[in-house]
This record gives sequence, structure tokens and C-alpha cells, in this order.
Amino acid sequence: MGTCLCDAFFDDAARATVEVLEYLGCTVHFPEAQTCCAQPAFNAGDWAAARRVIRHTVGVFDGELPIVIPSGSCAHMVYHGYDLALEGEADADAAPRFARRTWELCDYIVNGLEVREWPGTYRKKIAFHRSCHTRGTRTAESALALLGSIDGLELCTFGEQEQCCGFGGTFSVAFPNISAKMGRIKLEHMRDGDPDAIAGSDMACLLHLGGILDREGVALPRVHIAQILRDALKSEGLLS
Repeated sequence: MGTCLCDAFFDDAARATVEVLEYLGCTVHFPEAQTCCAQPAFNAGDWAAARRVIRHTVGVFDGELPIVIPSGSCAHMVYHGYDLALEGEADADAAPRFARRTWELCDYIVNGLEVREWPGTYRKKIAFHRSCHTRGTRTAESALALLGSIDGLELCTFGEQEQCCGFGGTFSVAFPNISAKMGRIKLEHMRDGDPDAIAGSDMACLLHLGGILDREGVALPRVHIAQILRDALKSEGLLS
């Protein structure tokens, strides 16, 4: 599942996800009719619209293959939001069936494919952002296990690592000043670790934090974890 943000802003993260999965021996199918996971409408309270998008997504990804998403937020929507949105509906049983097939990328690599060490080299100091929507899942621990195993990669420590970046999807639209303030506080902590780049498994958070950095004229790269995994492989010639 490519996600809206991959389509609009993070095409290289989607490309890196495919390259990483293919390196691991997976055959990747990308249904062209996919659109959105339905989270924007769901979070905004328009559950009727969300149900239409959910039903479309379930239909597009019909079958038994695992569904891999390079976004903790979208995966969280499938895990929890689908069940809530379809509660009491005639097709409510579609939600848990779909959720059982769905994986966030790092969770799939570590716990689905049982790959716990990553080859290659990536000589940078990284501040990893733990997104709120990955709480209660194995995404953060899986991502950190993979990053921590890469030769040359240093994970920096910083304060308030569990703190929200302030984006919150539609929260940033309804409360932009609070959202931006939360983002600046998070970035202050992250920059205390003097990282070479900020990394995350959720593109919405990276988009929000990156926007604040750009507006303040701070040249600090933001990378999706799939890009790090891909680039580590390329550093050793494991990918062309």
C-alpha cells in the first residue's frame, strides 16, 4: 500500500520500500486502483466517507497476500480505525480479516520475515522519531533493531523521545499554532543530539517536522527508514 503521502510527497520512500522488499526475496504487487487508507475522513469525523474509502481499499487489496505499508499511521488506521468505522455494519467482519493481513514495513521485516540484522553501511548519526500512531505496535522496536544493526549508523539519544511531533493529521489543521509549537519543542530535543538527519517510519511526522525546519531555514535532512535500508544496501553494492 503506497499511501497518499508517498503518492504526493514521498515517492522515493515508496520506491525504496519496493527495493528493500525485493532484496528480501518478496514479489511486490502494487494495485493501481488504491487511493487512501481513509484516515483523514475518519479523523475528521466524516465516517460515512471513511467507510466508502475503507470498502474501496478492502476491495482493491482483496486476497490473502500480506499488505505492507511504509507508514505507521496508515497501518494503525487499518489495525484500529477500520474496526471502529465498520462496527455494526453488515461487512464489519471485513475489518479484522484485513487487519490480520496488514503490516507496517519494519514490523514485517523483523517479525514477519524474521530479519533482525541489516547489511550494508550508513555512516550517519540519526535521530529516530517514534510516532504516536506506532504506540502499542512493534514498529518502533523493529525499526530501532534494524537501524542499530547497520554498520556505521549511530542512533543519537535525546529528551522526550516519546513526545508527539504535533502533527496529528487534522489536528494540525484545526489547531495550527499548538501543532507548530509542539513540533518546535520536539525538534529542539532532537537537535540536542546533533544528528546528521531525522528518520522516521511515518511520513506525516516527517512532513510536519520538515516543514518547520524549512520555514526556520534549518538544513537538516529527513529520511524515511526505507530509504536508509535501501541506501545501506547500495553502499555495499547489494543493490544496483
